[in-house]
Amino acid sequence: MLKELQLSLSVILLLACGFLYKLTLKSGCLFSCRLPFKSQQGLEALLSHGRSIVFLETSERMEPPPLVSCAVESAARIYPKRPVVFFMKGLSNSTQLPSNSTHPAFSLLSAIDNVFLFPLDMKRLFEDTPLLSWYTQINASAERNWLHVSSDASRLAIIWKYGGVYMDTDVISIRPIPKENFLAAQSSQYSSNGVFGFLPRHPFLWECMENFIEHYNSDIWGNQGPSLMTRMLRVWCKLGDFQELSDLRCLNMSFLHPQRFYPISYPEWRRYYEVWDTDPSFNDSYALHLWNYMNQEGRTVVRGSNTLVENLYRKHCPRTYKVLIQGPEEPVTGQLGLGSK
Repeated sequence: MLKELQLSLSVILLLACGFLYKLTLKSGCLFSCRLPFKSQQGLEALLSHGRSIVFLETSERMEPPPLVSCAVESAARIYPKRPVVFFMKGLSNSTQLPSNSTHPAFSLLSAIDNVFLFPLDMKRLFEDTPLLSWYTQINASAERNWLHVSSDASRLAIIWKYGGVYMDTDVISIRPIPKENFLAAQSSQYSSNGVFGFLPRHPFLWECMENFIEHYNSDIWGNQGPSLMTRMLRVWCKLGDFQELSDLRCLNMSFLHPQRFYPISYPEWRRYYEVWDTDPSFNDSYALHLWNYMNQEGRTVVRGSNTLVENLYRKHCPRTYKVLIQGPEEPVTGQLGLGSK
């Protein structure tokens, strides 16, 4: 009888330990914790299928603001069967974080099944690319726009090595992108680098990395980013103007109509923070770029404002809205989609 009791207690103890272990991994930890990052081999395996959705944080910031959280969550919901990989420079394999009460966005994202957070190791990333020699010689502290330039370089290397889709952290996904090799038009004949996707080892991106070095000038805003993409697009393709809502094709690439990601152009970015009589459907869009770099005024999502951006949060990143905007007072109506819990 005593042995049976001991055995039963042992089983209960093991189950309880397993439950607590699982809870700490998916809730941001009960108290202070060391994050269970995957190995470099695990990262390689995750990215090797060429289907990842990739985000980057090149500053040391550890707690994503609401817009970043919304971007990552919305992608996880739209692509539930694809890994959403968020590289953060501030992370390392020895990073420790306090409880989710002080890092709610980080905890929220780490609890989503198909979201994976990894340290951004630029030197390792640039290995076997033209960017390594540039990176090892550059004096980052003397660079005027280093956070942006290093992000421009990193996104090229990641998508060239592994394939997938890169998105800026102010892009809210609203429906799947049906293309594999594509650039996104910001305006007629001018490419963005805020969203793009390619299969692994695509020669277009290799030539972009070469051009990055040959025409390097970080003092010119966008020279290593959208201007670079536009320069290379013109080398590869002889494109005319968009006809109505049709995308353009060149070789094995698509140049997607501005409506796909930029239905609200950058001079009108404030419209996202305004109340509309009727919210637009964005039926011709795959995702929405909110032009956060233009938002020097620091406009934010205000609970109960009924602005377009608040309604986008409600619909496309409800966990972010509930935890970071709404607070615990009242539940968000509607169900969470796949990829969220």
